This record gives sequence, structure tokens and C-alpha cells, in this order.
Amino acid sequence: MLVSIDERIRQPIYLQIVRQVKEQILVGELSEGIELPSVRELGDSLGISLHTARSAYQVLSEAGLLRVRLGKRARVTIPTCERNHYSLGDEYALRMRELIVDGLLRGSDTNELHRILDQEIEALSARGATLGIRTRGKEET
Repeated sequence: MLVSIDERIRQPIYLQIVRQVKEQILVGELSEGIELPSVRELGDSLGISLHTARSAYQVLSEAGLLRVRLGKRARVTIPTCERNHYSLGDEYALRMRELIVDGLLRGSDTNELHRILDQEIEALSARGATLGIRTRGKEET
């Protein structure tokens, strides 16, 4: 797991870690069962507090992407449709709505928000394709 912290952006450090781990899982750089560094090792390697490292792992665990057990290292777990008993579409819509509201409040227009979303989808899809990960295109949705 390779994570870097960017002090120039406003996103909290623990959320930067969460985002990067999620992206690494998406593109296959982190796969099912891979052990992540301990909270202490992560904190030491990034120069962050144990609380910050623990918060990142907690968010990933709550999202179903890490299996955390006391006294053991966290392991990556890939959620499957069978494990999810709630509507992911509803959750994603709420999360995207929050980002859209933030963008509009900061002066972005809808065209800019569409451009950013399309650009990010394309970039992540292309990155996944280079690693052999199937992503569904617009024609398949």
C-alpha cells in the first residue's frame, strides 16, 4: 500500500488515506486478503497521529473494505453484491448530492460539475482497464 499525504489540499488526512486505499482496491493494486500496515506503522510512515491512522481504517472498515480484528492486522475485503443488503444506489446518490451542493455553493456551474465527474470516471476507468479490471460503460448501464 502506497499512500501519500498532500498538505496543500483541504481534505482531512484520514480521508486522503481512505480515498487512496479505495482507489487502490478499485484498480486491483490491493486485493482481497492483503494485510495493511498496522495503525502504528501507518502513522509512523506518514508522520501522522495514531488517531488519524485509526480513523482512516475505521472508515474503510465501516465501508466494508477492511476486516479489522483486535490484535491482528487489517485485511482488505472486497464487498460483493451478496454481502450488501442495502441499496448502494441510494447511498451513492446521497454522497454525490453532497458534493454537488458543495460545488454549487463554491460557485461551480452544472457544466463544470459534469465535466469533473466525466473526467474522473474516465480516468479511473482507464486506470482499471490497464490492470484488466472490467468497468461498465455508459452503453451497459
